[in-house]
Amino acid sequence: MKKTYALIDCNNFYVSCERVFDPRLENRPVIVMSNNDGCVVARSDEVKALGVAMGVPVFKIRDLIERHRMVLYSSNYTLYGDMSRRVMKTLAGFTPDLEIYSIDEAFLDLSGFGYKNLTDYGRVIRRTVKRWTGIPVSVGIAPTKTLAKIANHLAKKSPKADGVLDLTDSPYLDHALAAVGVKNVWGVGPAHARRLRKIGIENALQLRDADDRWVQKHMSVVGLRTVYELRGRPCYDLETAPAPQKGLACSKSFGRPVESLADLAEAVALYATRAAERLRRQKLAAGALCVFVMTNLFSKKDRRYFNSHTTELPVATSDTAELISYALAALEKIYRPGHKFKKAGVICDQLTCRNKIQLNLFDPVDRPRSRRLMQTLDAVNALYAPDTLRYAAAGLDRPWKTRFEKRSCRYTTNWNELPRAKISLQPS
Repeated sequence: MKKTYALIDCNNFYVSCERVFDPRLENRPVIVMSNNDGCVVARSDEVKALGVAMGVPVFKIRDLIERHRMVLYSSNYTLYGDMSRRVMKTLAGFTPDLEIYSIDEAFLDLSGFGYKNLTDYGRVIRRTVKRWTGIPVSVGIAPTKTLAKIANHLAKKSPKADGVLDLTDSPYLDHALAAVGVKNVWGVGPAHARRLRKIGIENALQLRDADDRWVQKHMSVVGLRTVYELRGRPCYDLETAPAPQKGLACSKSFGRPVESLADLAEAVALYATRAAERLRRQKLAAGALCVFVMTNLFSKKDRRYFNSHTTELPVATSDTAELISYALAALEKIYRPGHKFKKAGVICDQLTCRNKIQLNLFDPVDRPRSRRLMQTLDAVNALYAPDTLRYAAAGLDRPWKTRFEKRSCRYTTNWNELPRAKISLQPS
């Protein structure tokens, strides 16, 4: 059976999530900022048209923001994650085989749908997602995942495509490939793009027609697979089952510089708590724990410092109390007074399934009791609210916490932050 893939990509996803709950933002320039409201991580089309680049520090474009009356939002990952879940659940109704590629992208296997007009089917998908979730999407359809990426890229740019482009058996395939720069081809990184441009390969069409031996020599077998995909030969199938996770990290920049060990310990304990929660949700346990701290490495007036410490755990665990204990012990070994710390984090490594843990004959921990305690802790926090029950080591006020001064409400996950409708009654 001939393979056919569709890539569904949410347009300006973070901005679109904000617009769902505030229609006044339509056609206005909107920016979503990173942690601590530092950099631009999402832009509306209006902001892109003004030349604002992804990742630019917000302070560098203050004049532009004021001149064009841009609307700024802090990142609201709780809202974005739930809206993503709704989009993916909607897409799952269109095909039995779905790969969630990222928070705002998914591949659909449309092999066997040849009896349908795929362009029309793509428009049905687009309309349904918009109607059910409020999120606008673009649809690219092609015989390989790489070509589907290109089709999606063009579907966003071309007014004629109107958000849907089908490149399966298309007489305009060569024209489409010629319109896509080589740097925008899925699987071609910046270094390879520079090398390709040096030898005159500027677009996807020229890359498709490149010599196989040269590509394999200079871009390895991975690059050769990309070329095969551009020729319509599928090399990548859907990954419907995610690969086993090898590591898990939890870290954030502080809202203000942290100098005291007490404040730093609160932050590390909180990150260890969040890492433990994620481990339990994924039914995993960590066999090693790394704690790192760092100052602002770009500051010219403060002393710079970075250090980390890794602890091999005697028994792999996802117990919050254990991970906090190991994390704080590691922190004490790398903390240095007199520094202004900008960031800290916890990295869990050597992950294993919690049902396949290698036990230790001399383990002092009552493992069955530990598991019951964590199950109870998670159940209470799921029933009421996150952090209803929490360890005191993670702090209460947390004056160092990451700043989100312009964050919108968690409309879909918090009863206290539901959308409110304002009704104005006109006199008769």
